[in-house]
Amino acid sequence: MVKVIASSLRKGNVVEMDGRLYAVLTAQNIHPGKGTPVTQVDMRRIVDGVKVSERWRTTEQVEKANVDERAYNYLYSDGEGYHFMEPETYEQIAVPEDVIGDGKVYLQEGMTCWLKTHEGVPLAIEFPQKITVEITETEPVVKGQTASSSYKPAMTDSGLRVMVPPHIGAGTRIIINTEDNSYVERAKD
Repeated sequence: MVKVIASSLRKGNVVEMDGRLYAVLTAQNIHPGKGTPVTQVDMRRIVDGVKVSERWRTTEQVEKANVDERAYNYLYSDGEGYHFMEPETYEQIAVPEDVIGDGKVYLQEGMTCWLKTHEGVPLAIEFPQKITVEITETEPVVKGQTASSSYKPAMTDSGLRVMVPPHIGAGTRIIINTEDNSYVERAKD
């Protein structure tokens, strides 16, 4: 076990509390005008999938579990779950849907993800920060709309809704940030 300060926790980390392992779903540092800054963390208990919310002072020590973290390539999904392969050993692992969660919209064949396992059991997954997706449908450009800050909703090939600048049309490949599904830029390919 490694002790870390609460403010350094990120999505995908695994912490130990009361002898149980928890996967961090969201971590947010809150700095109120008055009082002590705190870290608000939503976690999923690994044994039974129960979601818990915890709040620590940002300087408090938290037990970070010792987990195996390796790069895996995504292969496919079926009834058993989502299948990944370790690129050096070609060892395959099936990850259940509750570990993938809402991140399934980011998965693309051959994509490299960081998988955290504890004694061979998949606990959490970390997706690349930026991925390339294709826009399948979007609203037409409204004439006279300025490009400064007006964004329009669009749907990607993976079923993800994102806000894009007016000049982006259907069939355009764009790069999005997986942390908040925000548009980064047009893909260079």
